Amino acid sequence: MSNKENQIKYLIQDYLNDEGILRGKINDPKLEFGYKLSFPPGLNPGHKMNLIMPKHKDFIIVSVGIQISKDHVEALNDQRMDFYMSLRKSFLLKDVFFQINILNNRYKIDDQVFLKENGKISKNSLYKSIKRVFNCAMYGNMLLADFCSGKIKPEDFEKSKEITSGSDFTLYS
Repeated sequence: MSNKENQIKYLIQDYLNDEGILRGKINDPKLEFGYKLSFPPGLNPGHKMNLIMPKHKDFIIVSVGIQISKDHVEALNDQRMDFYMSLRKSFLLKDVFFQINILNNRYKIDDQVFLKENGKISKNSLYKSIKRVFNCAMYGNMLLADFCSGKIKPEDFEKSKEITSGSDFTLYS
């Protein structure tokens, strides 16, 4: 890793630590560096996200992966394609990259932030990207709740909670 990549690595690490959202490192030979984070700040456990910088690139990627629970897939039933089309439209409007795997009922949202010519990134740019990805994930969550409205009972969430090792209330497993 060059001195420039080292500087951006520690600058971003400092930004994430300042807000208390850094949760760990991602070690991958294809990356200059990577971090696990939990957003928003102060929410425990928060929404798990990743921030990476691919090798030999001048940008970082903020991403989140979503797996839709079995209960919600069953509740979507014949509206599943309508849900995914609505999701696609919202991601296009938010100007994020996305991958939707309909067969496995999951999707991934990414945002890229290019470094300035001096090889740095502002804290504001970084957090706008994190918030953009988080907001898209939450919109997907709310959209799913709308599509499943009246089809899932509150006790079904308890079953989902048990399956996911006691995690907090979530629409996803």
